[in-house]
Amino acid sequence: MRNRFFPLLALLCAAFASTSALGAQNAKDRRFWTELPPGHTQKVESLPNFVTLAARLSPAVVNISTEEAAKTSEQLPGEGGGPFGQFFGPPQPTRSLGSGFVITKDGYILTNDHVVADATRITVTTKDGEQYTAKVIGRDEKSDIALIKITPKHDLPVAPLGNSDDVKVGQWVMAIGNPFGFDHSVTVGIVSAKGRFIPGNYDDFIQTDASINPGNSGGPLIALDGEVIGVNSAIYTRTGSSMGIGFAIPINIVKQELDQLRSKGRVERGWLGVYIQRVTPDLAQSLGLSAAKGALVAEVLKNGPAREAGVKRGDVIVAYDGHPVEDSRSLPLMVGRTPIGKTATLKIIRNGKPMELKVTIKPSQEAELAALERPSKQGPFGTASAFGLFVKDLNPELAKEMGLREQHGVVISSVKPGSGADEAGLQARDIILEVNRKKVADVKSYQQAVTAGKGKILLLLVKRGDTTIYVALKPKA
Repeated sequence: MRNRFFPLLALLCAAFASTSALGAQNAKDRRFWTELPPGHTQKVESLPNFVTLAARLSPAVVNISTEEAAKTSEQLPGEGGGPFGQFFGPPQPTRSLGSGFVITKDGYILTNDHVVADATRITVTTKDGEQYTAKVIGRDEKSDIALIKITPKHDLPVAPLGNSDDVKVGQWVMAIGNPFGFDHSVTVGIVSAKGRFIPGNYDDFIQTDASINPGNSGGPLIALDGEVIGVNSAIYTRTGSSMGIGFAIPINIVKQELDQLRSKGRVERGWLGVYIQRVTPDLAQSLGLSAAKGALVAEVLKNGPAREAGVKRGDVIVAYDGHPVEDSRSLPLMVGRTPIGKTATLKIIRNGKPMELKVTIKPSQEAELAALERPSKQGPFGTASAFGLFVKDLNPELAKEMGLREQHGVVISSVKPGSGADEAGLQARDIILEVNRKKVADVKSYQQAVTAGKGKILLLLVKRGDTTIYVALKPKA
């Protein structure tokens, strides 16, 4: 009996094991996530040797201190001539600290424009403790780059410039600078992202989590091969110090500017002469585009290259000189790098049809590229309209009351908070010029156009201040 029991037990155990394995396999087949196969191992890399890198590059990094003229305010009665004025003395100049790095043995130094802007005196301190008075050779506020020069007593160690286009997200980087005046501080991290845009800036930044603090500005961001890939420029912070989000200007942008900074003292960029805006999914749908890509022309400036080339408001620029325009923010960079006088090819979509135009690039006109004012005055209520808008017929009296130069048309007098119009960014005092590509002259024609497009995305052309923009209004489900 016992002899027959053990084979039976073994048979049951084998059956159980088979059933368990089958159940595990079925469970594996049913799961909707991904796992690495059993036995998979990933090579673990050791940390880089930052000691050698820091020793090699630190001597090329300098401390930059500046003085600015004292800013005086209007004196209150009794100030300046009395005993208190004599006691406190005249206003003292303000001082600030930054960083820079040597790029030639004879003393050319790269730093940020904001480090030396408005400085009446610039003092550079090298790693060996020597101090020199520097002069500004060239500055470019738009890219936040400055080239300064000292006359050293001997050849200086230099930081070689690399290729920022080769930078990969996740790679190790080192920052060297003078945060809070602690000279030649070294921090390390990785490249967190590339192509970051910060409103009001010209560059597409490299983002890093290497600790960058006030005083690091103008210092180098260095790859493991010892080449500079960026100039540390800005941080995102709510505390005034590092929160692990720092930004560096790609060194390739800097290299494109260096010859002009040295020879002209400034950077002359290409200019197209248009106001552009991002193509949102709603705008893409209303314009009949297959994807939300390109740069939508909101206004074509007078006497600009674009107008001479035949560009019209409402065109979508999808490629510039053979390079796709994936995002509207990339177009100014492309145009800015174009040599003055070069004829480039614009690929545009107009009324759903692709076409090409030849445009001759002119020098940039900074005044034309100034940021648009966004008035926030709330006008009186007018005729209620769709999407939370209140509109009025514009006349000279109302224009004067609302501070508008235009004297005819349809003006937004109020926007309901939280409405579709509010979410789309429409504001009181905006003037509606078109609805779905059709001009509107008064509230009656505006309401008719809105009714005709009921249930669909409405494309408005709006004048705000001195420029025009397109706004898409999407009906709520």
